[in-house]
Amino acid sequence: MIEYALKYPEKLYGALGQHLVLVGVTLVLSLVLAAVLTVCAMYYKTVSNALVHLFSVVYSIPSLAMFAMLIPVTGLGTKTALIVLTLYNQYLLLRNFTAGLNGVDSAIIEAAAGMGMTTMQILLKIRLPLAKRSIFTGIRLAIVSTTGIATIAATINAGGLGTILFDGLRTLNVVKILWGTVLSAGLAIALNAGLERIERRL
Repeated sequence: MIEYALKYPEKLYGALGQHLVLVGVTLVLSLVLAAVLTVCAMYYKTVSNALVHLFSVVYSIPSLAMFAMLIPVTGLGTKTALIVLTLYNQYLLLRNFTAGLNGVDSAIIEAAAGMGMTTMQILLKIRLPLAKRSIFTGIRLAIVSTTGIATIAATINAGGLGTILFDGLRTLNVVKILWGTVLSAGLAIALNAGLERIERRL
């Protein structure tokens, strides 16, 4: 393994860089969409349960099946991977976002409403600061989940660490299989550990 890393460092660094970019872009898109959906859920209570149920169904679909369903529409590559990964994240984000925001003490909400604060002001100034732990937990779970599923996205030419792993499986190259596995698992573990440390400080 060491010999392969010394001989082809650009392959390992390149795949790792692609993986991090894929995870980062997915997280940004996921947070934007989740924020919009969460605001809608806070304004319309009946929407909240419906959205969580809808995305729980989406999350239960195997990733390869999701990729296969979208390929005829969006084709092979990064675009399809980003769409699938963003949809998967909505269940983790919405569930934690809405749970945290709705878990704020009702007495505090009533007091804020009695002071004349609007629903949006209560959301931004009261609910959001008090729910930050639950919100961050959702973000941490989404990042770790995306890191793992993004490995499978290599099967549709989306790049990332999965290219090393699946190339090793295709050619029966044990070294590539080990490097792909170690880097994918190691990245997920490292991100989770780092985010847990930040979460504890919060």
